[in-house]
Amino acid sequence: MLCGQCWGKFNWIGNPKCHVCGYPFPANIDLGDAPMCPVCASGNNELDWLRSACVYDDVSKNIMLPFKHAAALRYAPVMSRAMIATIRELPTPPDIVMPVPLAYRRLWFRGYNQATLLARPIAKSLGVKIDTASVTRKYRKDMGHLSSAAREKNIRGVFTVKNPADVRGKNILLVDDVMTSGATFRELRRVLERAGANAVYGVTFCRVVRAI
Repeated sequence: MLCGQCWGKFNWIGNPKCHVCGYPFPANIDLGDAPMCPVCASGNNELDWLRSACVYDDVSKNIMLPFKHAAALRYAPVMSRAMIATIRELPTPPDIVMPVPLAYRRLWFRGYNQATLLARPIAKSLGVKIDTASVTRKYRKDMGHLSSAAREKNIRGVFTVKNPADVRGKNILLVDDVMTSGATFRELRRVLERAGANAVYGVTFCRVVRAI
């Protein structure tokens, strides 16, 4: 789906990076075998482990946004393939692959959950089941233009674990297209751990990278 020239324009995330959340560090810095960003070092990491294939920028958004909002589903294979490459570093194999849920109202309007389309090949590559039913999501206004603080407030309480027995004691890999502030992952981790999940990991195609 992408020629070699276009592929080379992406800001793919490699080493060095935070060994917990995958935050990319400058290439010329040697921080040892298991560096940590300040957020993870302070214990405020969004998930137990997180990786993203590339940085969200003018290049990656040219396929991510059409895929997410304009049904450009032809990009799903190349996105999921890049994500599969990043999860080779998973500390423990997941028991469940869970796409970040959409509210029914947004799912009806959009016609598909982009996270589910990315999660299916990821689950197949890992040989584990995909879970699209254990967690439901209430509708809230779009968070695209909200500040980090507003995102935290907007997302609070939107997720419900329907049957805690389905996630209790499980290692869960969350899948989404992009991580912006991390608010969605933090809230999902909160409700899943409260329901008894053992560990909550995550993978996205791209992530917003801000100075920390």
